[in-house]
Amino acid sequence: MKRKPTRTIHIGNVPIGGGAPVVVQSMTNTDTRQVAPTVAQIRRLADAGCEVVRLAVPDQKAARAFGEIKKESPVPLIADIHFNHRLALAALEQGADAIRINPGNLGGAAKTRQVVKACQERGVSLRLGVNAGSLEEDLRTAHGGPTAAALVASALRWVRQFEDWGFGDFKISLKSSDVLITVEAYRQLASQVDYPLHLGVTEAGGLIAGTVKSALGIGLLLYEGIGDTMRVSLTRDPVEEVRVAYEILRALHLRERGVELISCPTCGRCGINLFNLAEEAERRLLNIAAPLKVAIMGCVVNGPGEAREADVGIAGGKKVGVLFKKGQLVRKVPEKDLLAALLQEVEALTGEKAGLS
Repeated sequence: MKRKPTRTIHIGNVPIGGGAPVVVQSMTNTDTRQVAPTVAQIRRLADAGCEVVRLAVPDQKAARAFGEIKKESPVPLIADIHFNHRLALAALEQGADAIRINPGNLGGAAKTRQVVKACQERGVSLRLGVNAGSLEEDLRTAHGGPTAAALVASALRWVRQFEDWGFGDFKISLKSSDVLITVEAYRQLASQVDYPLHLGVTEAGGLIAGTVKSALGIGLLLYEGIGDTMRVSLTRDPVEEVRVAYEILRALHLRERGVELISCPTCGRCGINLFNLAEEAERRLLNIAAPLKVAIMGCVVNGPGEAREADVGIAGGKKVGVLFKKGQLVRKVPEKDLLAALLQEVEALTGEKAGLS
C-alpha cells in the first residue's frame, strides 16, 4: 500500500511522517508524580517496542517529576496537557520532547499561543489534538454534534491559526470513540493537509472491544495509506496496547516485530491441553523482538501442513507431539516437553532468550 506523503517532524530523535515507519506510542497509567513506578512502566513499554511514551501532567508536582522521569527514560516523552497551559510551559522547562494539547479545552487562542511560542523557542514538536469530547461549542452546534465534519473543521481552524503564528512543527489527531466517525474524519483531513497524522480510536474499551475497534479504525486508515504514528487505547496494562499495535502493523505488512503466534481453535482431534500450552508459549515469547512465525497446533494430522509457513512449531498428539520447521517434521517430543522444545528452538533461531516461567 502506498503511504500518503506528509512532512517530517521529530519527537526527540524519533522521526514522524515523511515516509518514516509508522511509530508506535502508548501512555503510562501510573501517577506521574511517582517517579520510580512511572520509570519502571516506561522501561517495560520500551522493552515491548514502544517508541514514544506519553505522560499525563495534571498538576505542577507532576510537571516537576516529569524532569526526573525524563532523565531515566530510554525513549522520548510527551507531556499530555489539558485545561492548564501553564503545565505545558512547566513540562517544556523540564525537558519534554513534545507536548500534546487539545486547544478546545486549553482556554482559548491566547493561552494556546503561549504554548506554541514556547515549543518554537525550544524546537519541540506539538500534537494538535481534536477530541469529540472537547470540541468547541460553536462547531458542535453548527454541525449538529461531534461529527466527522465538525472534527475536521476544528482541526483546520487550529492548523490555520498555527500557520499564522509561523509554526508548522506539529502532528494532528482526530479522536472519537465511534470508529466510523474517526475513519471519516481522518479521510477528510488527509485530503486537505500534509501534516503527519496520529491515529487512534479514543476510549476504545477493554481488551476485546478495544482491540476490535482499534484494529478496524486504525487498520482501515493504514490500509489506505493514512497515518504516521498510532496509539491503541485499551483499558489494560499499556504493554498490551503496544502488542496490539504491532499485530495491526504486522497484519498489514507495514512492520514486523516479535513472534507471530499461529494456533488452531482446537476440535475433537485435539489430544493435548492446547489452550494452556498456547497461552504459556505466548507469555514466554513476549520478549522476543526478532520477527518469527511460531505455530502451536492441536493434532499431528493437520498441524504441520496447516502451519507450513511457520518458522517453527509443535503439533500435539496423545501424550506425544512433534516439532516441525517450515512444515517438515523434525522429531517426536513427549507432551510434557513440548513447550521446552519449542522455546529452545526459538532461542536457537533468534539468539534471544525466552521469558521465564
